[in-house]
Amino acid sequence: MADAETSSYIGLWVTADNHVRQELLPDGRYVEARGTTERAFTGRYTITGTHIDYVDDSGFTADGDFVDGVLHHVGMRLRRAEDRSPDPS
Repeated sequence: MADAETSSYIGLWVTADNHVRQELLPDGRYVEARGTTERAFTGRYTITGTHIDYVDDSGFTADGDFVDGVLHHVGMRLRRAEDRSPDPS
């Protein structure tokens, strides 16, 4: 169940080209789609402050940071699906 710290980050995050779509679910799980593969990655996440740690169901780990409304994750920048204004950089 999401707590106050994580609840503001729950939802769908997407890259500017919509190729990567990552949904952070309220139960601490995530589902990531890549291109036409809807469930490319699934696993658990934890958020501490503005930092997110991922543990994929296959066992690999990754992390990222939320900065000014943008999720920076393994070299990508994802924005909330409902806030997909063009990325200036």
